[in-house]
Amino acid sequence: MGYPDQRFDVNLSILFTELPLLERPAAAAAAGFTAVELWWPWIETPTPPQADLDALKKALDDAGTHLVGLNFYAGQLPGPDRGALSVPGEESDRFRANIEVAADFAASVGCTALNALYGNRVEGADPQVQDALALENLVLAARAADRVGAILLVEALNKPESPRYPLVSAPAAIEVVDRVNAATGLGNAKFLLDLYHLSMNGEDLSQVIKAYAAKTGHVQIADNPGRGAPGTGSLPLERLLDELKDAGYTGRVGLEYKPGDRPSAEAFDWLPETARADR
Repeated sequence: MGYPDQRFDVNLSILFTELPLLERPAAAAAAGFTAVELWWPWIETPTPPQADLDALKKALDDAGTHLVGLNFYAGQLPGPDRGALSVPGEESDRFRANIEVAADFAASVGCTALNALYGNRVEGADPQVQDALALENLVLAARAADRVGAILLVEALNKPESPRYPLVSAPAAIEVVDRVNAATGLGNAKFLLDLYHLSMNGEDLSQVIKAYAAKTGHVQIADNPGRGAPGTGSLPLERLLDELKDAGYTGRVGLEYKPGDRPSAEAFDWLPETARADR
C-alpha cells in the first residue's frame, strides 16, 4: 500500500503552468507521468477553433500522455468563477454551447471523465431557480458524457476559498449526483472527491471515504494548509488514499496542487519515479 500502489495523473492547469499549454504534456511525460487532466483550457471561449482542439490533441499524442479528466467550460477559472451551469443567462448558454464540444474532444483523446463545476450563487438570482437550471444543464451534460462513454463528475469545493459556491460539503455534492442520476437513469454521474477541499471544510475525511467511496468517480489531492505537494502540510494523504483503496476505489488520483516557488518538475520528489506512470 502507500503512494506507489496508486494510479496518479497530473493536472496541467495547476502544474507546469510556467509553460505554454501545448508544452505541458511533454513536460509531464519528462517527469515520468503518462496520465494528465485539465480544467477547460480556453477560459475565454466554450467553443474554440477546431485548430486549437487539434493542436492540443497532437501535443498529448506526441508526448505519449493520456488525458483522463477534462472540465467542461467553467467561466474564468482560475479567477473569480467556479463554473457556469447554474448561472442564468449568458454563462448558462455558454456552458450549453460547450457540452458537445467538450464531449467530442474527450472522445477524440479517449478521456472518460468530464467534470462539471456547479457555478457560484449570483446576487439577485433565486437559489431554487439556479438549482433547477443546474439540474437541467447537468442532465444534458450527463447524456453527452454517456454518448462518448464517459462519466460526469460533480465536485465539492471549499467555503473559505469559494464562499459563493453552494456545494461546499461532500453530502451537498452527493445530493446533486443522486438527483442527476435519478433524472437521467444513466447512473453515470459520480462524485469528485477532492481531499484538499473537503479538509478545508473541516469534514471527517475518513468518514466521507467510508460513506461515499462507491459513488466516487475521481479523486484529487493537495496538502493542507497551503494546497502544496504531499508532505508540505499536515494531511495524512498516504493513509487516506489507502483508506479509499480499502473502500473499493480503484480509479486515479489527480495531483492538483501548487508547486510552490520551484519549477513544477521539482514538485514530485515525494513520489518515486517508478510510481508515476499510469497503469
